[in-house]
Formats: sequence, structure tokens, C-alpha cells
Amino acid sequence: MAKGYKAPKMPGGTGMMGQLQKLQEQIEQAQAKLADETVTATAGGGAIKITVTGDQRCKAVEIDPAILEDADVEMLQDLVLTAINAALDKSRDLASDRLGPLAGGLPF
Repeated sequence: MAKGYKAPKMPGGTGMMGQLQKLQEQIEQAQAKLADETVTATAGGGAIKITVTGDQRCKAVEIDPAILEDADVEMLQDLVLTAINAALDKSRDLASDRLGPLAGGLPF
């Protein structure tokens, strides 16, 4: 560039950067809140209960002792797997609900 050249100012240049920074802060706050929120899913009529955070960390697995009396291993495995997948689906839905509106504000 030539000495003394000043780049033309872009309309909304610093405003755009400020908006992006604010949006990034909002996203980080929403992600932090998701880590504290939980969702729970059940399988087998409530015999298996899985609790997962909004950032998809498994917090609890509860198994009703009554199901162990006459359950076979494969059935129990299927119920646990079903409950885990349902809890993860709920967690993703929660994250989408919380972060979706923020992503919709991206200025692209």
C-alpha cells in the first residue's frame, strides 16, 4: 500500500465486530447454562431412568430393582440403550432451543 493510504471505512465495520463479540458472549453464556440444565428420559415404563445435562453429560442412571428380578440381560441392555438415546435426543433439543435463536442472529 502506498504511504499515507487510508482504507475506506466499511459501513458498520466496528459495529459488526461489536455485534459478533456480543453474540459470542451470549453463546458462551447459553452454553454455560446448558451445562447446569438437565433432561430425563425413561424406558420400560419408567424402570430405567437416564438424566443428561444440556451439554450431553450423563449425570444419573437409575434402574428400578424390580426389573432385575425377572429381566434378562439383553432386555435390560436394550432398555438402557433406549433410555440413553432418548435422553441424548432431549439434550440436543434443549441445546437447539437455547442456542438456535442466537445462531439465527448471525449477520451472514
